[in-house]
Parts: sequence; C-alpha cells; structure tokens
Amino acid sequence: MNTFLNSISKEPLCVVDDQIPLSAYTAIQINSSNKDLEQFDIANSKDWEKYIDQFLKDHNCQVAFGGYLEERDIYDRSSYFKNTEEKRNTHLGIDLWCNAGTAVLSVLDGEIHSFQNNKNFGDYGPTIIIKHTIQNYVFYSLYGHLSEESLVSLNVGDTVKQGEKIAQLGKSLVNGDYAPHLHFQIIIDMQDKEGDYPGVCSRETLEFYKENCPDPNVLLKLY
Repeated sequence: MNTFLNSISKEPLCVVDDQIPLSAYTAIQINSSNKDLEQFDIANSKDWEKYIDQFLKDHNCQVAFGGYLEERDIYDRSSYFKNTEEKRNTHLGIDLWCNAGTAVLSVLDGEIHSFQNNKNFGDYGPTIIIKHTIQNYVFYSLYGHLSEESLVSLNVGDTVKQGEKIAQLGKSLVNGDYAPHLHFQIIIDMQDKEGDYPGVCSRETLEFYKENCPDPNVLLKLY
C-alpha cells in the first residue's frame, strides 16, 4: 500500500493553505529529545501557542510539521489517553502547526465519509474523514482539530476535489485544548468507525496501526 500511495503523485500534496510555500515549512519534534519542552507547562495550551509561535518566528516559517510514530509525553495530561494497562502515546499522523483559521484542503479527490466533534479533553475536536477511491484502492484521510464552523453544512457523500478547502483550523477552546494545528492521518481500514479514529496508539498495538495508518508523508513529501 505504501508503494501505491507514494506513486499517486510525484509532487508534494497540500493539506493546508496552498499559498504557503514549502520553503515556509520547518520540522519540529514534540518528544523527550526536544529539551525546549522542559521550559514551559506542556499541559497548558496557551503556553503551547506561545512556544509554537516563537518556534515559527525563530525559523522564519509559517508551518511546523512532524510527529509520525513519535512517542509523546504530552498525552499524559489527559485521562482519555492515559490508561494504566495500555498507555497510548505513539502518534499516528503528521501534525502541521500553524495559525487558527488556516484553510484545510482535501489531499485528493474523494467524498465525505463522516464527521464529528470529538469533545474529549485532548481529543481531535471537530474532525472530518474523507474516503478516497483510486485505481480500485480505497483508503481514508482524517483531518482533526478543526473549527466548529467547519462541520456546518457538511453531508456524508458530498464530493470534494483535490486541493478544495474543506475546513479551517480551530482555536484551543474547540480543538481539544491544543495550540492550533492540523492532525492529518491516512487510514486503510476504518474498522466501522465514523467521525473518529485513533490518532495515538500504545506500544502493544503499534504493529497493527503502522500497517493500517501508513506515514502520511507518502502523500505530503515533506521529508
């Protein structure tokens, strides 16, 4: 499946404002190797916003990206992820950190599979999932941490075009209490879920989710 996904486009595909050039993107790490995270309260979304804003300024960029299969301690703040039997802290998508209100684009042609406001603390907030069918392959793309307005007037089955604006990024009050960013994820089998799919897994379930949620960079081509 990775080979097929990688072959869909030789050029990088865009999921946020296509007026932002790739030269304005920079990589970021949100794990224990980033010692900057020890300098502020990682449980506080406002502190996160200040950190991300300063990071982008320091790098003279507009978007900070990364996070696929990254182990993150930040989920410990939420009981939704922290389970004594099976700690979920491995990130299954790519995050693109940029301003609230930034346009979110469909990565490819498709149709609205489902949408939902996932309101748990630390969850996605407003979320859209798109179904793609290409050369008899079916897969899905998930867009999390959107604005509440993004879900208004959506209908399951609505068609969308590659690069079409489908949403905008939400503020911390509605996006699960994070600094504004897009969680973008590819899913092969939705396992009958609608409007939601795990974006973080445990070490115990990692092998399954690595297969079912391949690296989104096969489409974005950011690294």
